[in-house]
Amino acid sequence: MNQEQQEKPVLAITMGDAAGCGPEIIVKALSDKGMYEICRPLVFGDAKRLELAANILKSPVTIVGLTKINEGIFQHGKIDVLDFGNISSDLPFGKVSPEAGHAAYQYIESAVQAAMAHEVQAVVTAPINKEALHLGGHNFPGHTEILGELSNSNDYAMLLASETLRVIHVTTHVSMVQAASMIKKDRVLRIIRLADRTLRLLGIAEPRIAVAGFNAHAGENGLFGREDMDEIAPAVEEARMAGMAVSGPIPPDTVFFRAACRKEFDIVVVMYHDQGHIPIKLLGFDSGINVTVGLPFLRSSVDHGTAFDIAGQGIADDRSMKAAIEFAARVAVGACTAK
Repeated sequence: MNQEQQEKPVLAITMGDAAGCGPEIIVKALSDKGMYEICRPLVFGDAKRLELAANILKSPVTIVGLTKINEGIFQHGKIDVLDFGNISSDLPFGKVSPEAGHAAYQYIESAVQAAMAHEVQAVVTAPINKEALHLGGHNFPGHTEILGELSNSNDYAMLLASETLRVIHVTTHVSMVQAASMIKKDRVLRIIRLADRTLRLLGIAEPRIAVAGFNAHAGENGLFGREDMDEIAPAVEEARMAGMAVSGPIPPDTVFFRAACRKEFDIVVVMYHDQGHIPIKLLGFDSGINVTVGLPFLRSSVDHGTAFDIAGQGIADDRSMKAAIEFAARVAVGACTAK
């Protein structure tokens, strides 16, 4: 391995649910020589499943099964996979499977361990199926919560990005009633700080941050609820006092237009799951990415599910996977530069 190759970050790419589109989009993405120009990708998964995906895609790549991370070749045309050998050869595509759910958890767990040990510089995840995960014995709402627990992290958040918009969430996988109870000044301020820190790692010297309101018209001075006035506005003011370029709370029905179309902001802090997911998926369903920020390592992911309805057919779109790899490589390099 030459010096130039050694300077590229090693990315752990977890295979996700083997019954879904994960194996296909990984093989398709890593068939692109451009991925190897920005990073050293290492798949955490099942070599036989990836070989099956390559056959379905009629891809000329060779799947190279490894037992150790440091055995990676990292050459275009050869996909390195830390081979767990935990998927049955007859596992059907498109069906919920406890076997696939447990295997997906094992890939994530091992990737986190590697990231915590600094054997890889970032983690990129293919989609998992929540039902399969639960049936496999792992009762988590999703990737974000798994990563938080495995890394013993409390100060983390979900960030979504498309080509025209970035959002970061104050709350995620909770009911609207619970979300309302969680919108507190300290929590909102913490997410604003995470947004500022992440954008600086991306090379944005002075991030422009918009904070969306929670209630209609951002509460209309308490007429439609007091969360905006009592919790969000004080957090924005404290962030401003700390030198951050923050605006808000801004009514949710205008803030995304101002960020995505008028380019007034680099990111929007959103208050709950759908407030951020809907505009992102509207603007970039096939190319958006999901990022967990605030962990001891970076994690990026596709912003779509397992696509059971088309899994195994070789037609899954890999643009989101490529975008997730590119984002992870860029931030990993930025983090090293910042140090």
